[in-house]
Amino acid sequence: MIIAPSILSANFGNLSESIEKVSSAEWLHVDVMDGHFVPNMSIGPVVVKGLRPYTSQVFDTHLMISDPMKYAKEFVDAGSDRITFHIETVKDPMQMIEHLHELNVKVGVSIKPATSVESIAPYLSKIDQVLVMSVEPGFGGQEFMMNSVLKIEELSRIRKKEGLSFLIAVDGGINKETAVFCKKAGADVLIAGSYVFKSDHPNGKVDSLR
Repeated sequence: MIIAPSILSANFGNLSESIEKVSSAEWLHVDVMDGHFVPNMSIGPVVVKGLRPYTSQVFDTHLMISDPMKYAKEFVDAGSDRITFHIETVKDPMQMIEHLHELNVKVGVSIKPATSVESIAPYLSKIDQVLVMSVEPGFGGQEFMMNSVLKIEELSRIRKKEGLSFLIAVDGGINKETAVFCKKAGADVLIAGSYVFKSDHPNGKVDSLR
C-alpha cells in the first residue's frame, strides 16, 4: 500500500517542516484547485518548485482545474512526478494523456463521486493510475462516501480481467477505518490529508494506514 499525505491539510506557514513529519510516506499528494472546476483555490507550480529540494518523495499532483492542458507542463517543470487530471474537464482525454506522455510524466485520471467508471474505461490501458474521489473535490476534512468502494471494486475487476497495471488511488475521508474498505476493494494508494497532518504524530498515522 502506497500512502500519499495530501499537503492541502499541511501547515502552509511551514510546508518544509510539515513534509518532514511525513517522511515515512512514499508519495506526497499535491492538490491544485482553481476556484472554477472546484469551489476552492490552492497552490500553483511555484509551491511545488519550492518544496522539491526538501524531499525525494514522489510528487503526485492532482489537477482539479478546468484547463489541465494549459498548466500541466508548468507542474512537471516544477518537479511533479505524476499528474492526474479530471476526466470531467477535458473534451479529448486521449489528447491530454498523450500530452502528459510527451512530458515524460506518469499519467492519472480522476473521477468525481457522480462520474462512472465506464466514462474512463477506454483509457485504462493508456494510464498509470485512476484516482477515485471518495468526497466531492475542493475541501479537506469531508466524510468518506461508501459508494466509492463499489468503483474501486469495479476498477479492480477490470484491471484483473484485462491484465492491466494501473494503480487505484482513493482520495477523501481516508482514515484507519475507511482504509480497510479501500484495501479490501483493491486500492493501491491511499491519499489522506486531515487524518495525517492534523495529528500530533503524522508519521505514526502514515504507518497506521500502511
